[in-house]
Amino acid sequence: MNTTTYSLSERYEVAFNQIHDALKKQVKSRSDKFTSLVHAGRHHRVISTYQDELFQYAKLRNALVHEKTELGYYIAEPHTEVVERIEKIARVLTSPNYALTIATKDIIFFQMEESIEDVINGIRTYNYSQYPVYHDGFCVGLLTAKGIVKWLAERMMGSIVDLSHVKIKDVFQNEKEYPLAFASKSSTIFDVEELFEFYHQKKLDLEAIIITENGRKDEVPLGIVTAWDLIEIDYTAD
Repeated sequence: MNTTTYSLSERYEVAFNQIHDALKKQVKSRSDKFTSLVHAGRHHRVISTYQDELFQYAKLRNALVHEKTELGYYIAEPHTEVVERIEKIARVLTSPNYALTIATKDIIFFQMEESIEDVINGIRTYNYSQYPVYHDGFCVGLLTAKGIVKWLAERMMGSIVDLSHVKIKDVFQNEKEYPLAFASKSSTIFDVEELFEFYHQKKLDLEAIIITENGRKDEVPLGIVTAWDLIEIDYTAD
């Protein structure tokens, strides 16, 4: 937008409408009313970050628009800082980052027939706590450091455990089944937040979302997103 062409009020209204349209696309709500969408979308990190401001912007927008006495006439002009702020929020909401931007990308994954020693060496080298496991070309779940430690504790004789002949499948069959979802590389942060919320509504704690080319279990993992990745997103910095 050429900001020298439009008044502050016009810029404000355009940005507000862009936010409203983005909320209608991203948030599931029985009402398309702006404030209802903001309230319904509070499980989204970005919306919850801006929630108080969005409610205030709705009040200002109503005052500017509903009190018009003629076309193109506004009763007041919002401050430049306010307009620039709502335009920033509009840019964030209309062009959300891809989920891969917050995902752990150097994914280490294993096949069922590999040695458990390979995983332990992976933990030592990469310090990851969970590793996707594949069998016959499909991801079948996560093997976690916690699960390995539990398996070792149950089989330890004195202070020695012989792992030379132990395969991942031997440990994995006793691993807790962690809810795992998949998403395509075109998925946005909004999309993965919706997946976490979907599982939450089913009273399941989604362990992670694996990003692949097309969101299929038989594709190479490109990244992995956990709930912690979403929590750590910082939308407050300008």
